[in-house]
Amino acid sequence: MEEKNILNDDAAILDADYDDEETGWRLDDNLTVVGGEESTAEEFGEALEEDSPEETQTEEVKEPEDEAEIRQTMSAALEGLLFLTGDEGLTLEQAMGALGTDEAFTLELFDDLQKYYLDDARGIEIAHFGETWRFLSKASVHEYAKRLFSIDRESRLSPAALETLAIIAYKQPITRVEIEEIRGVGADMMLRKLEARGLIHESGRSEAPGRPILYEVTEDFMDAFQLLSLDELPELPKFSEEGEGSDDLFRQ
Repeated sequence: MEEKNILNDDAAILDADYDDEETGWRLDDNLTVVGGEESTAEEFGEALEEDSPEETQTEEVKEPEDEAEIRQTMSAALEGLLFLTGDEGLTLEQAMGALGTDEAFTLELFDDLQKYYLDDARGIEIAHFGETWRFLSKASVHEYAKRLFSIDRESRLSPAALETLAIIAYKQPITRVEIEEIRGVGADMMLRKLEARGLIHESGRSEAPGRPILYEVTEDFMDAFQLLSLDELPELPKFSEEGEGSDDLFRQ
């Protein structure tokens, strides 16, 4: 009897140790885990696993690329393309092909850049002529550009500047592309310098595709070379061989 009491006492102790008031799990007199009519020891073990802290593994989810970042990237690329095309400008079709964007989105990018450069804090703007967009310096910069490119009347123009002026004087009105075809080298920077010095000016636009700018000499050019009219320019030599013309003079 005493042994039985001891067992009963031990069971009572175990029962007290494993009786969980919160979950209802306990040990009966036969040391069996019980927690209700349908509870089992297996369920008890599962409950213990749930209570034990475990490190949770979360799968790394790749978030979709932000639309604002895409627009910013495309806008920066378009800005660079406008800079690279210079005076020739950039058409809608060229921009769409280079960026891989549709017409509506590309037009939005052009519009956003135009609004950005309208700010007085910017010294350049984006002009839209026909189907072409290009960078232009703002009117507020012209006076400073004249100072930058101002020349001493006694100093001589470089051979490249004289050559470009001669082509314009004899061929005006003429486009930048036509000048470059005659000279065989780029003329964009030279035209900008001559325009800033007041020796040439824009006189309209050609009817050619893209409507490129036409250039002519100014009254300052006439004064600098002491000419009353362009008729006083010396005649270009005539070549007897068929197919040769005045353009060849400037290529020599």
